[in-house]
Amino acid sequence: MAARAVMVLGTTSGAGKSWLTTALCRWYARQGLRVAPFKAQNMSNNARVVPGPDGVLGEIGSAQYFQALAAGKVPDVRMNPVLLKPEHDTASQVVVMGQVRRDYSSMPWRSRSELLWPHAREALMSLMAEHDVVVIEGAGSPAEINLHDNDFVNMRTALAAQAACLLVTDIDRGGAFAHLYGTHQLLPANEQALLRGFVLNRFRGDASLLAPGPAQLQALTGVPTVAVLPMWREHGLPEEDGLYDEPGQHPDAALSPSGVRRIAIVAYPRISNLDEFQPLRKLPGVRLVWARSARDIMGADWVILPGSKHTLADLAWLREQGLDEAIAAHALQGRSVLGICGGLQMLGDSVHDPLAVEGGGGDGTCAKGLGLLPVQTRFAAHKSLKVVQARWTPSAPASQAHAPWSALHGVTFSGYEIHHGQSEWCDAARAPDAVLADAQGRAIGWQSGAVMGLYVHGLFESSPAVSALFGQGVRTLDSVFDGLADFIDQHVEPGFLMRLITD
Repeated sequence: MAARAVMVLGTTSGAGKSWLTTALCRWYARQGLRVAPFKAQNMSNNARVVPGPDGVLGEIGSAQYFQALAAGKVPDVRMNPVLLKPEHDTASQVVVMGQVRRDYSSMPWRSRSELLWPHAREALMSLMAEHDVVVIEGAGSPAEINLHDNDFVNMRTALAAQAACLLVTDIDRGGAFAHLYGTHQLLPANEQALLRGFVLNRFRGDASLLAPGPAQLQALTGVPTVAVLPMWREHGLPEEDGLYDEPGQHPDAALSPSGVRRIAIVAYPRISNLDEFQPLRKLPGVRLVWARSARDIMGADWVILPGSKHTLADLAWLREQGLDEAIAAHALQGRSVLGICGGLQMLGDSVHDPLAVEGGGGDGTCAKGLGLLPVQTRFAAHKSLKVVQARWTPSAPASQAHAPWSALHGVTFSGYEIHHGQSEWCDAARAPDAVLADAQGRAIGWQSGAVMGLYVHGLFESSPAVSALFGQGVRTLDSVFDGLADFIDQHVEPGFLMRLITD
């Protein structure tokens, strides 16, 4: 193994592993080192399309995609060799080296893990042979003693890489010292020996008030606390584990300042690829609301139906909440509606799943869509994975153009497709007002009046598209990554990060 490995473990999910791993990727890359990220297994419906072996495109978790960009590397499937995409509470689609593996999806968890580990280990060793530093992200907690023997994401990976490990905890939730101490004590001695430092994340207040906690913790464990990271909500990365609701957010339109564009994103249970909305979160003049009921849509300027890992189930949930009628009423008033991927499918006339492709209750039947776009969708066994250059072309006279979508006409943007559904326009008597097409001229989106649907993810990550829609660009990813690296450089014990890879 040519590389040295640094691993970020957490006392819990949501402790801050993903963004700290991203920050370390950029920090080490700025030292002139060849850096790659790695996560043996991720569980997320936020995924990106990246190259795999022999140039075949595959999927990895969005967090590893951003970590690769922070490291200055082209993302590839080795960086997240196993991706679990939850379909319902007890089942997930299993993606191995970028490709869906139905044989693994039906296996019991424990036996499946033993079969997945060789794939993960091979990917890890391949990356370590090509780089100076591999920054590894763990998952959940390494001290889940009921899962420890079959957990290959945390300490089995750490041991294989002989990684120098950091253990991060969220001090804002309380119990931080107990979490750190308990995690350390539940690990076997050979795994404890890999822990090189504790990190207290999301601290608010005077750091001197932490004494004598860090010193006592080091006396008990032999592990120093090497960083106290202040609370920082505006780091610019999307949330890895769920929706981000602003503190104290209230859905009532009356609370939105005059002139602010209020965008309601429907938050169904199997929402996917929500990270693509991160650029809108702090865009001046824009306020995002996660809509879980019809009330949340009232007064919205736009309604967005995002991607879904289970279109049929989420469409049924949407109806149960009364959101179907609220969205129809919104569109009837001439207000803007946008559907992306699964959201596009829901906006159509019908969704067919004859092969029961969707896990967790797909029965091969046909579901009625919202009827706001004359498109029909049929699920195919093969999943479409594409990186595309998309361009909006109006097909109706300029006098019929509907704002705000008319601002996109002629705009080209880069994006990606991940979907089983195949959709087509089904109204022979009426052409769409505009068509989104890829470089080969294939239709991948349609606009009809105020309603627009597209299969391409990434619209709001495109500065030209955001400039056309909002009159301003988006923050560049490089500036986000540099900000993360500057932050840890300021708050981590001086010299410690280089000692992790040189001692």
